[in-house]
Amino acid sequence: MDGTTVGTDYQILKLKPYNPSIGAVVSNIDLTRPLTDAELAELKRAFTEYQVLFFRDQQISHEDHARLAEYFGTIGQHVGKKTNSQPSDDPRVRKFYASGEVPRVSGNLWHTDQSCAPVPPMASILYLHTIPDNGGGDTGYASMYAAYDALSDRMKVHLDGLTAVHEGKHVFGDGTPDAVHPVVARHPESGRKLLFVNPGFTVRINDISLEESDALLKYLFEHCLRPEWTTRFIWEPHSIAFWDNRCVWHRAIGDYLPQVRSGFRVQIEGVTPPVMA
Repeated sequence: MDGTTVGTDYQILKLKPYNPSIGAVVSNIDLTRPLTDAELAELKRAFTEYQVLFFRDQQISHEDHARLAEYFGTIGQHVGKKTNSQPSDDPRVRKFYASGEVPRVSGNLWHTDQSCAPVPPMASILYLHTIPDNGGGDTGYASMYAAYDALSDRMKVHLDGLTAVHEGKHVFGDGTPDAVHPVVARHPESGRKLLFVNPGFTVRINDISLEESDALLKYLFEHCLRPEWTTRFIWEPHSIAFWDNRCVWHRAIGDYLPQVRSGFRVQIEGVTPPVMA
């Protein structure tokens, strides 16, 4: 074996793990054309298995971008009035652009996309055609499966049944919804348990004191960022990252300004809120 194909059940796609805990680079696929049923079945299986999929050398159009998303669900809209993306000439696709003219880099904080929504987005697909030439602009990813699995049995028992408040006003402005989600959730497709809290939106844990909540969240946030289950995707022009928002944190690392980082993003709607494990 050449080390690029994982598992005997992938007959079409080639998958190379990006990190032992999260991510795989997918090859032997052309996203500029409709997928066959067999290709799509393997892609969906890989998405569930690896949590975030990376693609190289995929010079996709807006139509290609939207078609890929719609294989997995309904294309969604942002929950807040304030966003750091701009509309493109296709209403399904949002433009992402950052340079020295932009005061801050969107997403430069570890988070789960819009977990302040009662039903957060299921996934996001980011396509970058222009990347910084100074070596910056990576995206960080962290597996909430691996973070949960590494907790002690006693901590797992302590967290079981707890819920937390996720707020979005401080990020997206007035009119942004708040939501209550379980601290430990179960993925609807893989069946695996995961931690569903994040520094971007989770502000407190319910049914314990504020002091206990602050201390517990601080511990969980630090635990979730251990290097054993985090990774950095190094972008190349015309690369794509497709992540499962239900079990993955991510962060756009803002180390490249005033260089330009530009592309497009599509968000896939969730269908069910996170459920207790």
